[in-house]
Amino acid sequence: MVIPTGAGGRRGFTLLQVTLALQTLAIAFQAATAGLLLSTAYGETLHGVGARVMYGASMLYLLAAVLAWRPGGGPVRPVLHATGFLVLASVQVVLGVAHQPAPHVPLGVLMFGLSLLDLGRSRVVDHRNSAGRAGRTGHEH
Repeated sequence: MVIPTGAGGRRGFTLLQVTLALQTLAIAFQAATAGLLLSTAYGETLHGVGARVMYGASMLYLLAAVLAWRPGGGPVRPVLHATGFLVLASVQVVLGVAHQPAPHVPLGVLMFGLSLLDLGRSRVVDHRNSAGRAGRTGHEH
């Protein structure tokens, strides 16, 4: 499934990329609200809501990965990545509820870095696949 981004036949973002971007943004929001958690009265509320959004985004990413893999016989790697993120998100929630900042904070940093790397990889792979398709549709001699 492709979400168009503009006119002129340009390729848009895939559902997988959109859900991965949502997950990455949700994790970044968690970093911002972690600072608020320490300095404001409403920080705990924002961080709690953000945790639910981040967990939901991780579930959506897994759903999108499975949907991209099953119908078209796409690669299984995104499903494995999304499953790993959901496991990390589950551990992160448990650590947060248990008020264990020593492992919670570094795990959050790791999750953001991995999510950002995965998002960048998905765009590079998509760009390479688009270039490959464009090369195959030309006139062959």
